[in-house]
Amino acid sequence: MADPYKTLGVARDATEADIKKAYRKLAKELHPDRNKDNPKASERFSVVTNAYDLLNDKDKRARFDRGEIDGDGNPAAPFGFGGGGGGRPQPGGFRSDGYEGGPVSPDMSDIFEGLFGGAQRGGGGGFSGGFGRRPQPKGENAAYRLQVPFVEAATLEPQRVTLADGKTLDLKLPAGVETGTQMKLGGKGEPGPGGAGDAILTIEVQPHKFFSRDGDDVRLDLPITLAEAVLGGSIKAPTVDKPVMLTIPKGTTSGKTLRLKGKGFHKKGGTRGDQLVTLMIDIPAGDAALTAFVESWEGRTAGNPRGSMGV
Repeated sequence: MADPYKTLGVARDATEADIKKAYRKLAKELHPDRNKDNPKASERFSVVTNAYDLLNDKDKRARFDRGEIDGDGNPAAPFGFGGGGGGRPQPGGFRSDGYEGGPVSPDMSDIFEGLFGGAQRGGGGGFSGGFGRRPQPKGENAAYRLQVPFVEAATLEPQRVTLADGKTLDLKLPAGVETGTQMKLGGKGEPGPGGAGDAILTIEVQPHKFFSRDGDDVRLDLPITLAEAVLGGSIKAPTVDKPVMLTIPKGTTSGKTLRLKGKGFHKKGGTRGDQLVTLMIDIPAGDAALTAFVESWEGRTAGNPRGSMGV
């Protein structure tokens, strides 16, 4: 077991300031973020942190100086208990190589309680409590907000993230990503005695100028000409991947929706949503020839497309 004074390189009568200064110097040199390819440095960092944790606690330091606990903060063995002897606690008393007899006296009980780190009495007159090393606290988590363009979210385009320390990393977006999705980057938060905290990224998918989202599907209102609606044909339509050729049936009415399979957002199950294309007939304004044709067209008053609405 290590001597915390030797671990930090300070004298036994070192002041709190001396101890803190020594720890900061060693922690800076040995921090895991600076020694990613040196596991021994990481182990040494843990040992140094444990030593500082003990000496920085006035009570622990005093108990170590008195020989009540060891350099790891564990209780020293009283009267040979826990050593090579085969003794063990007996109902109503305590047995070891150095003591055997009746009920433990109040004074002796207080000594045992102090030696075992403030263990509390449990039911039946025994002692309960943990004797292990107290875990070191990690650093604080760091919160980030990542804005992702609509198309890049739909296609799961990797994102480059710059952290507070200036370091960058490429982030792979998860399937099903949407505004509010959170991602955890382990060990990318604030440094601490027990290691760095995590970085928590909250995704915000930015709106698009003509695409919109409907669950895992992408919606698009696509303008077509009157001639394309009447005569039909093939036209180019944008998707989140790349433009594709779309067939327009003859006599298409405005508002008709066509489906492009697998052109939506990636789902968590591995498949993709679709793109729903709603055709919108664009009538040119101020076209004298078109106006004259409609005015002379005998079918302009035929039928009532709003009849199903009761008007």
